[in-house]
Parts: sequence; C-alpha cells; structure tokens
Amino acid sequence: MSGSFRISVWDPPLIISQIIAVQCFMYVSLGLWTVFFVHMIAGQPLSVDYIFRYQEVNVKDITGRLVITSFLMNSLMCAAALWCLVQRTKLCLDFSVTAHLLHFTASLFYNSSFPSSAAWWILQLSCVTITCVLGEFLCLRSELKAIPLGLTSRVDL
Repeated sequence: MSGSFRISVWDPPLIISQIIAVQCFMYVSLGLWTVFFVHMIAGQPLSVDYIFRYQEVNVKDITGRLVITSFLMNSLMCAAALWCLVQRTKLCLDFSVTAHLLHFTASLFYNSSFPSSAAWWILQLSCVTITCVLGEFLCLRSELKAIPLGLTSRVDL
C-alpha cells in the first residue's frame, strides 16, 4: 500500500470523457456569450460564423470587438469547467490546450484555410493562457484546502 495522495492512474475512458465534457462546455458557453454579446447587444443575426470564422475576430468594428469579448468571457467559464470537471492543477494546461487545439481543428475544417489573422492568433493564445492560469488557480485553491480532522476524543473505541 502506497502512502501517496491521489495516485495517478492511466484511465483513458475518464480522460476522453473529460475532454468531451470540457469541449462541449466550451462550445455551449461560447454560444451563449455570442448570443448575448453579438446578437442581443450588437443586433447581428445568429450565426456559427462568429465562433468559427477567422475573419470575424477583429478590432475594426463593434461586432468584431464583441466576438473578442465573447471569447475572453468564455475563457473564464472554461476555467470554471476545468475546476469542476478536471479538478487537478497538473492537468489544467493539458486540457486547456487540448480544447483550443480541437477548436483550431474545427475552425480549419469550417474555413478550409489556415488562419492568417494576427488578431485571431493573439486571441486564441490569450484564451488558452487565461483558461489555464485561472483553472490552475481554482484547482490549486481546492487542492490546498485543509483536510478536516476530528479533534474530539472518541469514547466508543
């Protein structure tokens, strides 16, 4: 019997299910933020283009800035998802990069071209960084909580 806390066990079904859950949460949350910012505030029609098209991420017009805001707010929500679903500080970097790489792959298929926009690359790197750092912070706070020990004496020994 080992005396370590939370032994790392290779569990592919758990890892795959966590990746799927984080990815689904990411897109649902991003969709809701996009509806709120782009549709309700800017009055633009609903479209998946705001999530997957590289050209929608820009700072030239209000819609592009609201798309950027949606992605940044989504990073905060994804960090909370890492805290709830993954619950390990060591894995936050892996899951945040995996989620954004899958988004990059989906965007490649959607656009049929490689992104050439500097704004898109900066936004994605910022989102990965925010998700990872905030997720690690939240998970670390949970992992470092004191384990309650009963200090009362037991009589029924």
